[in-house]
Amino acid sequence: MKKLRESQCTQKTISLLSPLGTIQVSGCENGVHTIRILMDVAPAERSGAGPLSCCVVNDSPGETSPQLQRCVQWLQAYFSSPRTTGTLPLPALHHPALQGDAFTSRVLHTLLRDVKLGETVSYKRLAEMAGNPRAVRAVGGAMRKNPVPLLIPCHRVISSSGQSGPYMGGKGDHLKQWLLTHESQ
Repeated sequence: MKKLRESQCTQKTISLLSPLGTIQVSGCENGVHTIRILMDVAPAERSGAGPLSCCVVNDSPGETSPQLQRCVQWLQAYFSSPRTTGTLPLPALHHPALQGDAFTSRVLHTLLRDVKLGETVSYKRLAEMAGNPRAVRAVGGAMRKNPVPLLIPCHRVISSSGQSGPYMGGKGDHLKQWLLTHESQ
């Protein structure tokens, strides 16, 4: 049933060039469905300031929903000056994984609401915050299922030992470290 509701949406996708590479934001009138980080920029180009320290629209479908426009504005603020995002409203989120009271949804909403810019939280602590202290592995699963990374900051979830841990299925570990450093400046 959830998939049916999502498939009935008329989604549009906007591509952005960012310090992380190309970011594709997809959504409908009701909100943002997904954010995909394509990692097509060499790591050397990611470091330091310069032309890639901002986030610019690369490809737009023409008319977009106010929610997609709000997401683009939020991402642009995040990459240019992360501290300014606290004053911006988040776009509505419209992905089935974020609906209802399933544990994944609860974890992602807890992370969004309670772990602020520049903070980190362990998988164990996030499980406790979401109401199930023994569900540490399930928290890891929720991070892997996060449809809107950056907006829901799964990069802020680290291991209890303080190591950053995996990001984007282990393919983007260097991105996680870049994001944590970017937010601490």
